[in-house]
Amino acid sequence: MKNYKEEKARKIQETEEIIRKYLPKEGGYQSTVIEAMNYSVEAGGKRLRPMLMQEVFHLFGGKTKAVEPFMAAMEMIHTYSLVHDDLPAMDNDEYRRGRKTTHVVYGECMAILAGDGLLNYAFETACQAFDLEEENKKVARAMKVLAKKAGIFGMIGGQTADIEAETLNEDQVTKELLLFIHKNKTAALIEASMMIGAILAGATEEEISAIEKIGYNIGIAFQVQDDILDVTGSLEMLGKMTGSDEKNHKVTYVSLMGMEKAKEEVKRLSDEAVILLKSFEKENEFLNELIKELITREK
Repeated sequence: MKNYKEEKARKIQETEEIIRKYLPKEGGYQSTVIEAMNYSVEAGGKRLRPMLMQEVFHLFGGKTKAVEPFMAAMEMIHTYSLVHDDLPAMDNDEYRRGRKTTHVVYGECMAILAGDGLLNYAFETACQAFDLEEENKKVARAMKVLAKKAGIFGMIGGQTADIEAETLNEDQVTKELLLFIHKNKTAALIEASMMIGAILAGATEEEISAIEKIGYNIGIAFQVQDDILDVTGSLEMLGKMTGSDEKNHKVTYVSLMGMEKAKEEVKRLSDEAVILLKSFEKENEFLNELIKELITREK
């Protein structure tokens, strides 16, 4: 794709505008928590999940605006997980997306509430899709996917296993456990993003199932690459402190399998995802390039 960088910049800007449109208005006695919520979301980031959602929606011929509140909701859920992940009781990180984390700026109590607020407001936002889509069954199914993939059988389940793995000896953390953590903590929301785009666009059951598999591959590859960057990156490049995995005694794909095998796995999973994508009748060239970029991303 010749103008991929320009197209990506345009799509990120479009995604930012959609997310900003759905952020809560600040004011009232609860204004501080809303400010903390908006501070967390407006810190920026790759906006990968809402972009993937929209691109899959377009891949299957989606036309309505129903995808937009789900895009904003997904970024709210992703952001809430980061706010809580950065807390002293969890990873105790001071920087996120190039600036001070929410708990450093607003205090621990308000950061916890901001995370809670983002999770609840995400579902309040997603519900707005019922007014934008005549086939409410699509919206209801998308809501079901969102709830499950963000919950105890998705992201929260993965986070639980991740925390408990920190107390285990290195030889007790198996590849199977690590894949469970990666699948649920990271891949679940990517799977959900892509599945929701397909569901709202009216994709078939087979197509939705294939999209879930693609989302799994992307999610695992993305997390393994994140583990690689935690070793090789820097605060200036990543916008967050590196070496946090080692600091928190976390077993990662890199520490378990070695750097070279980790890099090989990122490439294998990403290539497989692109091949699966090309099996559909229609093609989204930008989506293909976005997935390929995960292999070589440096932040």
